[in-house]
Amino acid sequence: LGRLGPGGPLTEMVSEIRAAGDRASQLTRQLLAFGRKQVLTPVRLDLNDLLSGVASMLRRLIGEDISLHCVFDARSPTIYADRGQIEQVAINLALNARDAMPHGGRIIIATRDLEIDAARAAQLPGVTPGPHVAMIMSDTGHGMDEATSRRIFEPFFTTKGPGKGTGLGLAMVYGTVRQSGGFVEVDSAPGRGSTFTVVLPRDMGHV
Repeated sequence: LGRLGPGGPLTEMVSEIRAAGDRASQLTRQLLAFGRKQVLTPVRLDLNDLLSGVASMLRRLIGEDISLHCVFDARSPTIYADRGQIEQVAINLALNARDAMPHGGRIIIATRDLEIDAARAAQLPGVTPGPHVAMIMSDTGHGMDEATSRRIFEPFFTTKGPGKGTGLGLAMVYGTVRQSGGFVEVDSAPGRGSTFTVVLPRDMGHV
């Protein structure tokens, strides 16, 4: 593209080739994340700071007819995770919420500390008891019935029309969170929106 220049006769064709490569790369990353084979680079992260940065970008992506509000825990919840992947988790959840509100609405992003006891951890493969941090994404969209809620993390499952979704966004969320030692819960019903709760281990001393 650099050699062709902006006005070259082949520029549009080469741009399409590059766009197809970008889409294939993103698809591969999502599949690897779902299969929990993605190579993660965890670092110590203040979840509030991370989500503040994501929120600034999301306000441009979700459109003017959807309001975005942040309600962060004042205790600065800290996690040990891959920054890019956790940002992508938040973005995917927000875009999913946007698509559930075609006529506008509200998204609320919240954080809070919570403790996972031994009994609860025993019900969640790969999760250990102890301090955790929750990222909660709520919307005022059309919501989902129970049958749909049970399937949303399946790869390639989507309720969107042809050409409007790959069915991999929430599968990627699930894979990344599970690989990071956490879990995801969803609470939804038709007509009352959806709430996704991403729970990750609290960082207890990485530097």
